Amino acid sequence: MKSSALMTIGDVAARFGLATHVLRHWESMGLLSPVRVGGDRRRYGPDDLYRVATILRAKEAGFGLGDIREMIDTPDPAARREVLHRHRSDLARRIDEAQASMDLIDHALDCDHDDFTRCPNFRRAVLRRVGASPHVPRP
Repeated sequence: MKSSALMTIGDVAARFGLATHVLRHWESMGLLSPVRVGGDRRRYGPDDLYRVATILRAKEAGFGLGDIREMIDTPDPAARREVLHRHRSDLARRIDEAQASMDLIDHALDCDHDDFTRCPNFRRAVLRRVGASPHVPRP
């Protein structure tokens, strides 16, 4: 695409595999501001395409649209870093939870008991998750 070429909303949506209503929603949230031409039709330039790609990458990283808008729009690097720190903390928590789930599944797969739900170690792990006493009643 030439640097001066403009694309329609349909072209941009197809390029990124999005529905056009997604681009309209992002515009309504202040994430995009394409130029308008005759008949109030949206036209997207290279900067808009970069912004769409940035939004998609941030969404892939787990950011919500509000945080994305805050990071893109703020001229304050400290505010941007605060959003990143907040997201990083949340991501670290989710990774820890996923790892605990993986450990529990691995234990269940490797368990010598015929019914892993009756395994004392498995039951202790489940009870710790719900905050119950570590004492495991006999099945």
